Amino acid sequence: MTEESRTPEGADRARRLFEAHMPELVPVLDRLAGQLDRPEGGTFLTLAALRPFFSGCTQIGGSGTLLRNYDFSPDECEGTIVSSHFLRPVIGMQDAAWGLLDGMNDAGLAVSLTFGGRFVHGPGFAVLVVLRYLLETCTTVDEAVGRLKSLPVAIPQNVTLVDPERAVTVFVGPDISLTEAPDACAANHQHMPVPDEQERFSRTQERLSAVRAAGADVAAMLKPPLYQFAYDEGLGTVYTARYRPSEGRVTYYWPGEAWDQSFGDFAPGSRTVTLGQAG
Repeated sequence: MTEESRTPEGADRARRLFEAHMPELVPVLDRLAGQLDRPEGGTFLTLAALRPFFSGCTQIGGSGTLLRNYDFSPDECEGTIVSSHFLRPVIGMQDAAWGLLDGMNDAGLAVSLTFGGRFVHGPGFAVLVVLRYLLETCTTVDEAVGRLKSLPVAIPQNVTLVDPERAVTVFVGPDISLTEAPDACAANHQHMPVPDEQERFSRTQERLSAVRAAGADVAAMLKPPLYQFAYDEGLGTVYTARYRPSEGRVTYYWPGEAWDQSFGDFAPGSRTVTLGQAG
């Protein structure tokens, strides 16, 4: 959390922002906060008071499928697949207590995020809780995009959304209006290229070109350049996820291993996986 958010004034601002933009989730927020033993727990759960964080990732949507690689530091990834029913059934990869890195709902909508590549920060939510809100309250891509237009997002993010009829990527951030991408693909830049040094580090345009060429191909996601090995720099691939929201199914992949989950057959358990081995 930011230092400002630890003050009564900062906590009040975070609460008011949440109430204004996500009123449907206020009862859920209060119920979850009541289970925490930290007085600032409710402020944290708004996800409107977090320090900015930046990640990698590549994703593509189309033909009712959302396929993504999540690239980050494994030590800082929660690594929890969650099946929840707050306002409606949702399955996704959880982060920051109840936020989502990606996920789907029982209406056939799937969403996923990547960092937008611009290091700016403003008032608003961590996109993790925005994805949670979209899946809890929306049933189609068009409805979710409409909601996104009015939700303040603290750092630049690319959101890919898929339903049985449509797939789209949109660019959002504290300094831009929602902008639709040319296609339903995203890496780690938005409407403008990143500086040359950042491109060499992140290879965002290279990855975007590669995922466009490969399409929704899991095998391509598990090989370079889409599968990344820069774990020490926080840009190694932690998992691959393939959502088929109209079927209510998701498969998580690692080199040599896969784990299926679905609304009809969600299996609690745990896995230990080896990262960084091409196979």
